[in-house]
Amino acid sequence: MINFHTVGVKEFIEKVKTNEIDLEDYYHELFVVLKKVDAKIHAFLNFTEGEAERKLREIKNKIKLNKPLGALAGVPVAVKDNICMRGVKTTCASKILENYISPYDATVIEKLYTSDAVIVGKTNLDEFAMGSSTENSAFCITRNPWDNELSRVPGGSSGGSAAIVASGLIPLALGSDTGGSIRQPASFCGVVGMKPTYGRVSRYGLVAFASSLDQIGPFGIRIYDTALLLETISGYDERDSTSVNLPVPPYSKLLSDKVYDDAKNIKLGLPREYFIEGLEKEVRDKIMAAVNILAKIGAKIEEISLPHTEYALAAYYIIAPSEASANLARYDGVKYGYRAREEDLDLLQTYMATRGKGLGTEVKRRIMLGTYALSAGYYEAYYDKACRVRNLIKQDFDKAFEKVDVILTPTSPTTAFRIGEKIEDPLTMYLSDIFTISCNLAGIPGMNICCGFDEKGLPVGLQILGKAFEEETILKIGYIYEQETKWYQKIPPTVE
Repeated sequence: MINFHTVGVKEFIEKVKTNEIDLEDYYHELFVVLKKVDAKIHAFLNFTEGEAERKLREIKNKIKLNKPLGALAGVPVAVKDNICMRGVKTTCASKILENYISPYDATVIEKLYTSDAVIVGKTNLDEFAMGSSTENSAFCITRNPWDNELSRVPGGSSGGSAAIVASGLIPLALGSDTGGSIRQPASFCGVVGMKPTYGRVSRYGLVAFASSLDQIGPFGIRIYDTALLLETISGYDERDSTSVNLPVPPYSKLLSDKVYDDAKNIKLGLPREYFIEGLEKEVRDKIMAAVNILAKIGAKIEEISLPHTEYALAAYYIIAPSEASANLARYDGVKYGYRAREEDLDLLQTYMATRGKGLGTEVKRRIMLGTYALSAGYYEAYYDKACRVRNLIKQDFDKAFEKVDVILTPTSPTTAFRIGEKIEDPLTMYLSDIFTISCNLAGIPGMNICCGFDEKGLPVGLQILGKAFEEETILKIGYIYEQETKWYQKIPPTVE
């Protein structure tokens, strides 16, 4: 069985096109191995073998007729289970959507099919993408494959996608990022994870959490692989009113040894507000070691300030729950999804019983927070003020990018914590995203890349933030660092 820690997507595609890999045999073996590994780490909620077989027949027919294959020819891809696939369950890891089957494909799914990718399954997440550990799933808790005891979280909310990519069995996956839900689990699982600029990737078919913050993005083991997936899913979509009509650069083709010449003139900013008390020493040391590697190549390092960073967490936890309270109002037991069917319930009681039993604790907590913040007499004091702070945070980044080209920070203040360690303390859990939230509030692109391991063997993540719609710049910096260190070659002990 191929392990993508040692074989890249580019090499895999070449083997497919030259018939060195028999895709039918490969996928038969892959699903057997996937299910064995998944019995330990619980990354998937649903395997899509039927869809995979259908796509394999299409690819086989293209090869037979000598037709050109798409950019991801035969590559296995996993998809977070809040992204709609026609004829497949889309549960959002919630009991209220436990048996919901989507009648349509999200735009990113259509793009994957067009590229000849093979979708192997829907991955676990925190319910409705609300969480930082994947412990809030209604169905199972995903385990971090880097922990020998399988007792640590993979991060969240896209923990299932991050964990299965970290295993090396699947090279690429899709997640969604509202406040760090791609980058933080990518950090905990030692993989590449990118939140594109808001509007770069269509949100059509993504189940909404906070519409002004949500963004679909890619996970990958390597920078090139991640760039290729980003290139595939990006682009304007008239079905998404927030989609931006800009050309999509050929991200993967921009990554070569020529990027070293660009690095000699690039300015990297280190925001003092991100190197604060609470940042683990080992994390700080690994981040600074990564900065030093880039400095030796010729990049110029400059300390900068993002003065409103300290207010980002508070602003986020007003804006995101407020939008969630509106978006989740549709789950009422009438239109679709779970419905409480006790006798003698009137309409209001049906709503209350359905939402009370169908939604989990964290989701209900955020709905109540948001409803309160939007209520009469409190809207201006909370939601309106949070939106003003959001604008100040964006202005901070605009000013910083006048001085530097990219910004380097830790992705998370800690490495992966133990299952159950923070679940009873939501405020402590929310602090897991303290370094990722500002990126969503400002709408800029951000990426995590592994920059080493702590003494427990757990990955440490470096976050690279860039200017809006300049994903190629942060991909180039990540690519240079990856070539100098090759952390992606290390394989988790639980799947070796």
